[in-house]
Amino acid sequence: MKKSKHLSKTRIKRIQEQGYITQSDSEITALAVGNRFAYQLCTTILMLGTITANIPLLSLMMTVAFFGVVLPNHPFDYIYNNLLAKRMGRPKVPPRSPQLKFACTVATIWIGATIYLFYSGLYTAGYISGALLLTVALLVSTLDFCIPSIIYNAVTRNMLSRFAGKSSME
Repeated sequence: MKKSKHLSKTRIKRIQEQGYITQSDSEITALAVGNRFAYQLCTTILMLGTITANIPLLSLMMTVAFFGVVLPNHPFDYIYNNLLAKRMGRPKVPPRSPQLKFACTVATIWIGATIYLFYSGLYTAGYISGALLLTVALLVSTLDFCIPSIIYNAVTRNMLSRFAGKSSME
C-alpha cells in the first residue's frame, strides 16, 4: 500500500460523517482518494450535462446515481476498485454506507427534476437546479463536505434520540 501522510482532522471528520466510522485515521487517509473518485467523476459528467442541457447525459448520471443506491458500491467504485486501486497502491473502496446511499437517492431525484425542467423547456430553472446540484457535488468532491450525509446523520440521530427517550419513559 502507498504510504500517505495523514489528512487533517477536519477532513477525517468529514469523511467519517459519510459513514466511515469504523476505520482508523490511517485507513481513512488511505481510502480518501478512492472515496473521492466516484464523486469527482460524477461531478465532471454532471457539469457537462448541465452546461449543455444534455438530457441523455443527465439520464445516464441519474441511472448511475440510482445504481449507487441499489448496489453495494457506487458504480464508479467498481471501476476504481478493479482498475485503479492496485495500480495506485491504494485500498479498495468498501461498500457504501447508508449516508452515501441517501446521498445517491437525493442525487437521483434531483437529477430527475433537472431533466424534467430541461425537457419542459424551462431552461433557466434547469440551469439553476443543475448549478445547485453541482455546488453540492463540488463540495463533496473537493472538500469531502457531504451535505446529504450531514442531513442523514442529523435526521437519524434525532430519530434515535426520540426513540431512546420514549423507551426510557416506558
